[in-house]
Amino acid sequence: MAFFRNNTVNLLNLHYGVHALALSGGGAFFTVFLLQAHVPAPGVMLAIAAIMTGRLVFRPVVLALAKAGGLKPVLLSGTIFTAAEFPVLAQVHGVGPQLYALCAVATVGDTLYWTCYHAYFAALGDAEHRGHQVGAREALAALVGVVGPLAGGWALASLGPQVAFGATAVVLLTAALPILFTPNVPVARERPVRLKDAWTGLMMCAADSWAGAFYGIAWQIALFMTLGRSFTAFGGAVALAAFVGAFCGMLVGRGIDRGQGRRAIVPALGAVVLCVGLRALGYGSPLLAVIANASMALVGALYQPLVMTLVYNQAQRSGCPLRYHIATEAGWDIGGVAGLLVAAAMFALGVPVWSTILMALAGTAAMGALLWRSYGTPLPEGEGGARAAGG
Repeated sequence: MAFFRNNTVNLLNLHYGVHALALSGGGAFFTVFLLQAHVPAPGVMLAIAAIMTGRLVFRPVVLALAKAGGLKPVLLSGTIFTAAEFPVLAQVHGVGPQLYALCAVATVGDTLYWTCYHAYFAALGDAEHRGHQVGAREALAALVGVVGPLAGGWALASLGPQVAFGATAVVLLTAALPILFTPNVPVARERPVRLKDAWTGLMMCAADSWAGAFYGIAWQIALFMTLGRSFTAFGGAVALAAFVGAFCGMLVGRGIDRGQGRRAIVPALGAVVLCVGLRALGYGSPLLAVIANASMALVGALYQPLVMTLVYNQAQRSGCPLRYHIATEAGWDIGGVAGLLVAAAMFALGVPVWSTILMALAGTAAMGALLWRSYGTPLPEGEGGARAAGG
């Protein structure tokens, strides 16, 4: 398995696995804990939209810091800041100073971490093995995602938010350790990425984030209410989804690396449409809601390697992965804020939940067009997926 020979990527995937353990534990309850802490559903969506808006404003600071010291120290700082979010989350009681503080800390942590992580992975990975490497990462995240929600739900129900989210913070700090053994990646002081070079990635991230606002965040709220606002039941539903998808992602990555990216588009987007449809039907029925939530495993296995292989290879070829991801992350924030504002308005107006979730399909259709154009004609098997993934 040649794609495992890159020890730096192996360390990054180990980091991501520990990070995913924390985010599938305490992090999976971020949205629903706010709901349980007496923040109304539209207010939860507006709070997340505020974090995304803050990321847009704060992101130029990431470039300045990375030019001064490279990507590695900024990524480490972002990991520490994301850990700081959870003790603050545990203190939230309704709309007030604690919620505002949470939005501020999450803005800094998420901006530092995700912008640098994606740029770091793009710079240090191998284009010819990218699908395998992303697939291995997603499979590891899915495996630990079975344990995290069960532990997080039990801890919240039995030990309270201070202990549960405190443990999440400790695990996130532990995730910084593998990064200590990876090389730094310098960032050129003057190497701008032309907007047209990052435009496809920006639009893909915007479409993906728009869809996620409805079948991700709005759905989490709907699922939590359907399951009687039970942290343990919610954690069990999330764990089931992770279990179903734990071993599938690497199979898709193999096909992408062989130049078969376009062949994977229809099943990948079909998985998203199926997930959205089931979630639109699942509100109000606990059994159907759990099944609908488990369908997300197909999205993680089929869809994420397809999208991220393309984005990472484009970033690596751009000449400056960090500047490329600053542009694409801006697209993510813009799409997410737009979707969350629409979802919040629909919840506030009492629009049926099923119709709110179906709004995700607009983003899915846009993503399909972008993927089809970007992957181009499949290459013959054995020639590699680097050229096919991002023409």
